Amino acid sequence: MLETKNESSLNTIEADSKLPTKYGNFRIRAFTGPDGKEHSVLYTGNLSDPNKIPIVRIHSECLTGDAFGSLKCDCGPQLESAMIKIQEEGCGAIVYLRQEGRGIGLYSKIQAYALQDQGHDTLDANLLLDLPADDRNYDFASTMMESVGLKKIRLLTNNPLKLQALESNGIKVVERQSIVAGVNEQNKFYLSTKAKRMGHHLEV
Repeated sequence: MLETKNESSLNTIEADSKLPTKYGNFRIRAFTGPDGKEHSVLYTGNLSDPNKIPIVRIHSECLTGDAFGSLKCDCGPQLESAMIKIQEEGCGAIVYLRQEGRGIGLYSKIQAYALQDQGHDTLDANLLLDLPADDRNYDFASTMMESVGLKKIRLLTNNPLKLQALESNGIKVVERQSIVAGVNEQNKFYLSTKAKRMGHHLEV
């Protein structure tokens, strides 16, 4: 069946739009990655300005933390803190990757939660399910960043794997800045595990 003129023109519309938020005005661009999942970049300012080095946060999806306000992790507060910081600086981006539960998916993540309820830490819970401790991949993040003009950045992260992945894919990271937000009694063990067993630059 042939496309109509209107259908054909709709297919050429770029998935990039204004996104006003309670933290300020951004643009959002959507992508379909090689994994078939839909990812996005939230950005503001002139990211290709040679006189500025934008600040960037790579954030993996966390439904429980980002949407439901879970106290078991620091994901939601980290996302909010990054949005606020980017607005304060006027130039930066959040690369939002659909890698729920460190890449193991929502169902397995909640299974891991059940094991954590029994006293296991986050790393051992994954391993007990015969799953990797961290199955995330950041290669496509570099492609997404380059599409909005990001080539030289300051990276807002505690995770050294993110920095290594970006630099191996051609993104120049001139500075790493720690991000600490949402620390509470419910997630101190979780954060301690990330620092002691997973190599994150984090003091709790």
